[in-house]
Amino acid sequence: MSESVPLPDFPAGHVWLCGAGPGDAGLLTLHAVNALKQADVIVHDALIGADILALGLPAAERIYVGKRGGQSATQTQISQRLVELAQTGKRVLRLKGGDPFMFGRGGEEAQVLAAANIPWRIIPGVTAGIGGLAMAGIPVTHRDVNQAAIFATGHDPATDWAAIARAAPVIVIYMGLKRIGDIARILIKAGRGADTPVAIVTDASLPTQKILQTTLGRIADDLAAHPVSPPAVICIGGTVDILENSNG
Repeated sequence: MSESVPLPDFPAGHVWLCGAGPGDAGLLTLHAVNALKQADVIVHDALIGADILALGLPAAERIYVGKRGGQSATQTQISQRLVELAQTGKRVLRLKGGDPFMFGRGGEEAQVLAAANIPWRIIPGVTAGIGGLAMAGIPVTHRDVNQAAIFATGHDPATDWAAIARAAPVIVIYMGLKRIGDIARILIKAGRGADTPVAIVTDASLPTQKILQTTLGRIADDLAAHPVSPPAVICIGGTVDILENSNG
C-alpha cells in the first residue's frame, strides 16, 4: 500500500463490513484493498467479481453466501456465521457490492455483531445508485434539475410510490427490475409525466455495462422488447438525459 496513506491493521477476532463498489475493481477504496490483503476469511455476495476476490490472500477462505438468485444463505445465517468465525479468532471480512449501509443490510449485521460483543468496523463503498450511474454518464443531481433525490428499493410492494412521486424530481431505484412496470404506472397516476426520462443501467462500471434509456410511459414495452438482467440500478427524472442534451 502507499507509504503516504496510513492504513489500519486488521485485528484477529474482528469483523470488517466492507463495500466493494458497483463492480469495477478500480473503484475499491484503499481501505477495502487493505482489508482484502489481511483477511483470513472473506464472506462475499454474488456481486463480488473474481478479480476483486483475487486481491485477497491466497490462503484466505472464501465463503459465498449468494444473495442474487440461486442458492443463498438467509440473513440470519450470514450474521451468525460472522459471529462464529470471529469467535474462532479469525480476521473476518464481510464483502458486499456497493456500500454496506446503503440497502446492503450492513446495519443488521453490525447489530448482531455488537450484541455478541464482536468488534467491528465499517468500510464504506461506492454505491451503485451514485457511482454506478456516474459511470453511465448520469448525474444524480444537477443544479438545473433537482435539489433532492430519493433512493429506494423496488422489491417491497408496501412502498408508497405515490408519495415518492411527489417528494423529489429524481428517483433512484435498487433491485427494481421485477416491479418497475407497476412502479411506473403508479408514478404516472400520481402525477409524473409519461415522458419522464428513465435509465436502466445493468452491470454498472463493468465492461458488460448496458444502458437502456426509455420513459415512464414506454418502460414496460421497452423492457419486453429489450430484456435486461440484474444487477440493475434505475434512475427516473431529468438528470437521466441532461448531459446528452447539453451543448459542448
